[in-house]
Amino acid sequence: MGSMTDGGVENLKSARKLLLASLEKSKTLVATLEQPGPMFEEINRRLPSLEAAVRPIRAQKEALVAVGGHINRAVVPAAAVLKVFDAIHGLEKSLSDPQSDLPGYLSVLKRLQEALRFLGDNCGMAIQWLDDIVEYLEDNKVADDRYIVYLKKALEVLREWQNEERGHLDGGLLGAALERLENEFRRLLMENSVPLPMPSSSPTVGEQACIAPSPLPVPVIQKLQAILGRLSANDRLEKCISIYVEVRSSNVRASLQALNLDYLEISVSEFNDVQSIEGYIAQWGKHLEFAVKHLFEAEYKLCNDVFERMGLEVSMGCFSRIAAQAGILAFLQFGKTVTESKKDPIKLLKLLDIFASLNKLRLDFNRLFGGSPCAEIQNLTRDLIKRVIEGACEIFGELLVQVELQRQVPPPSDGSVPRLVSFITDYCNRLLSEDYKPMLTQALVIQRSWKQEIFQERLLIDEVLNIIRAIEINLDTWSKAYDDSVLSHFFMMNNHWHLYKHLKGTKLGALLGDSWLREHEQYKEYYSTIYVRESWGKLPALLSREGLILFSGGRATARDLVKKRLKGFNEAFDNMYQKQSSWVVVEKDMRERTCQLIVQAIVPVYRSYMQNYGPLVEQDASSSKYAKYTAQSLEKMLSSLFQPKPVKHGSFRIRQSSGKFTNGITDEGGSPSTVT
Repeated sequence: MGSMTDGGVENLKSARKLLLASLEKSKTLVATLEQPGPMFEEINRRLPSLEAAVRPIRAQKEALVAVGGHINRAVVPAAAVLKVFDAIHGLEKSLSDPQSDLPGYLSVLKRLQEALRFLGDNCGMAIQWLDDIVEYLEDNKVADDRYIVYLKKALEVLREWQNEERGHLDGGLLGAALERLENEFRRLLMENSVPLPMPSSSPTVGEQACIAPSPLPVPVIQKLQAILGRLSANDRLEKCISIYVEVRSSNVRASLQALNLDYLEISVSEFNDVQSIEGYIAQWGKHLEFAVKHLFEAEYKLCNDVFERMGLEVSMGCFSRIAAQAGILAFLQFGKTVTESKKDPIKLLKLLDIFASLNKLRLDFNRLFGGSPCAEIQNLTRDLIKRVIEGACEIFGELLVQVELQRQVPPPSDGSVPRLVSFITDYCNRLLSEDYKPMLTQALVIQRSWKQEIFQERLLIDEVLNIIRAIEINLDTWSKAYDDSVLSHFFMMNNHWHLYKHLKGTKLGALLGDSWLREHEQYKEYYSTIYVRESWGKLPALLSREGLILFSGGRATARDLVKKRLKGFNEAFDNMYQKQSSWVVVEKDMRERTCQLIVQAIVPVYRSYMQNYGPLVEQDASSSKYAKYTAQSLEKMLSSLFQPKPVKHGSFRIRQSSGKFTNGITDEGGSPSTVT
C-alpha cells in the first residue's frame, strides 16, 4: 500500500507539472489574444511578399512551364546588350586627345560608333523579347502587378533612349567625342589660318601677279579631311562647313582690312557725282583684282583640297559662302552704286573702267563663281555688267545732243576757251585711247546685240567726228553772240589755237587729218591779225606827227599839240587796257605771242614819239598827265595781259534735251562753271 501510494504521488506530481505548463501557455496565449493589433499589422506586412513568392505556385502549371522559354529567349539578347554596353564604356578610357593622337582617336571613335550601332540594333531586339515576357507575366498572372508596372517603366525608358537617335544608349559618350573632334577641326583651321600679308603700299596687280599658293600645309589638310570623313559619317558635315566658312571668311576679311575698303560701303546719297569718288573707282579695280587673284583664288583651291572627298557641290557651296561673307558682294554693290549716280561724261569713263576691270577678270569669275552655289554672285555680276554697258552707251549716245544744247549758253565773257571745248577735245581723245576705245567698242557691240542690231564699225569714229563738228558750230555761234567784234576775234583766235595745239599729234588729230589742223592754225593767224589790228593796232595812229614839223619854230604850239595827242593816246590805252585786262589766253605760248604782237604794234611807235616830242612836255608842270607812261612801263603792262585766273576743273552734267542750263559755260571771272 505504501508502494502504491508513493507511485501515485509521483504521477500526480507529473500531472501537476503538465497542468502548470499548460496553464502558463494558456496565460501567454490569453495575453497575446488580448493585443491583436500589432500582430495583425505584422501579418499584413509579410503577406504581400509571401503572396508574391507563392504566386508562381498558385499559377497554372502550363503557364509556369511556358515562362521558362520566354525567359531564355530574352536573356540571350539582353546579355549581349549588356556585354556591348560594358565594352562601350571600356572604349571611353581608350579615347585619347585628338590633338596629340588624331589617328588613334579616330580609330577608337570608329569602334565606338560600330559598337553603338550594334548596341542600338540589338537593344531593339532585347526590348521586344522583354516586352513579350512582361506581357506573358501579366496575362498569366505569374508575377506581382507592382513588379510588372516597374518592368514596364524600365522598358519605356529604354524605348525613349533608343528613339532619340540612340544618343543616350552610351550615356552621351559618342556625342561628346564628336564635339571634341569638331573642336579639333576648328583649332586646326584657326591655328593655320593666317591673314595674307598686304604690300606696304597699295597693291599693283598686273598680268604678272602670281596666284597665292594654298594657305594650309598638306599635313593639316590631310587631318581636316580625316576629321571631315568621321564627322560626315555621323551627320555632322554641315556643322563642319559652318566652322570652316566662319574661320576662313574671317581670315579673308582680315587680309582685306589692310586695304582700307571702307569706301565700298558708300551710298549714292553720300556723293554728288562720280568725280567726287573717282579715286575710289581706280582703287576698286586694283583691289578687286587683288582679292580675286590672290585671296579668292586661294580659298577656291583650298575648298577643293579640303572637301575633295565630299564632292564638288559641297566644296563649291562652301567657297560661295566664304566669298559672300568675305566681301565679294560689297565689291559688286559698290559698282552698282556708281551706276546709280547722276549722269555725267566723266561717269562714262568710270563705267568703262569698271567694265575693263570686270572684263579682265571674266575668266576668273567664270571659273571661281560659275557653279550653281554661286548663283547670287553670278546674278549680281550680270546685273552690274548690264548696268555698266547700258549706262555707258546711254551717256555716249547723248554726248552730241548735249554739245549741241550748249549753243544756247552765252560764251565766256573773258574770250577764253569755253570749258566745254577744252573738256570735249580732251574727252574725245581719251575715248579714242587704247584704254577706252576697245572697252567702249565692246560695250557698244554688246548693247547692239541686246537690241538685235548690227554694230557698225565706224559708229564710234563717226560719233566722235560729229561731236567735234558740233564744237566748231558752237564756236561760230558763240562768236556771233558777242556785242564787241574785237572780243569775238579774240575768242576765235583763242579757240582755233586751242584746237590746233591740243589735237595735233593725238589720235583725234590724226582722225581729223592734217588739212583740218592746218586750217585751224590758219584761222588762228587770221583772227589774231584782225584782233590786233582792230584794237591795239589803232592806238599808234593817235600819236601822229602830222603838223609838228610845221610848228618847229613855235614850241608852245607844238607842245599843246603833243599834249593833246598824248592825252588822247593815254585815254584810249587806259580804256582798252582796262577792258582787256580781264580777258584770258590760257595757252602760255599763245599768250606770249599775242602780247608780243601788241608790244610790237605800240611800244616802238610810242618810244620814238616820246624820244622826239617828249621833251616838249616833260618839263611842263603837268607833264605827268601827258608823259604818263614810259616805253618800258607800257611794255611791262602789255606783257602782263591775259593771265589765266585760277580754274576749277569740272565737267558738264548730262541733261535731257528739254533741260535748262545755267547761264554761261564759264563764270564772269573766267573760271569754268559746271553746267547743271
